[in-house]
Amino acid sequence: MSRKASMTRNTKETKITIAFEIDGTGATNIETGIPFMDHMLELFARHGYFDLDVAAQGDLEVDAHHTMEDLGIVLGQVIREALGDKRGICRYGCYSLPMDESLVNVALDLSGRPYLVFNVDCPVDHLSGIGTRLFQEFFQALTNNLALNLHIDLVRGEETHHILEAVFKSFSKALDRATALDPREKEIPSTKGMLS
Repeated sequence: MSRKASMTRNTKETKITIAFEIDGTGATNIETGIPFMDHMLELFARHGYFDLDVAAQGDLEVDAHHTMEDLGIVLGQVIREALGDKRGICRYGCYSLPMDESLVNVALDLSGRPYLVFNVDCPVDHLSGIGTRLFQEFFQALTNNLALNLHIDLVRGEETHHILEAVFKSFSKALDRATALDPREKEIPSTKGMLS
C-alpha cells in the first residue's frame, strides 16, 4: 500500500506544490522562500521519517503570512489524502520532546474533527525575519485541512529557536506514531466505522 500524495495550490498570493509520503525515509527537497521555515519542515520530515518535497512562491514582499498559512493548508490536505480512509492506523500520537532548555508536549488525534490548542508563547515577536505568531497560523491551517485534534503545549523554554524546533520535532514524532499501521487494527479505528 502506497501512502503518498501530491498537490498544487495556486492563488493570486501563493503557488505551492507539496509531495508527501508517510512511509518514507526523511528525504526532503524544500524551498519556501523562508529559510527558517525550510529548516523547520526539514526537521519535521527527518524526525517523522516522512518524504517531503515543497516548492513555494509567495508574496513575501508583503509579508510571510500568506505563504505560512497556505503551506499549512496544502500540507494538511496532502497528508489527509495520503492517509486515505485511515484503515489500520494507530490514530493517536503523543510525544514529549526536549530541546536544550525547552520542553514541548504534543498530543494529536486523526479524528476527522479539527481542533487546535496552541499554548506556545515565544519570548520574541520575530525570528530570522518572520513573525513568530505565524507559526500558530501555520498549525491552525494544517489542523483545519488535515482535520485533526492537535494540542501543542510549551512546558518551558527561553530561546525561541529551541522552542519552535521542539514544536516541529515533537509534532513530527506524534504524527509518525498516529499514522503508523497497527497490525492488530484491520478496520478504521473508530466505533463509528469512519474518521472524517
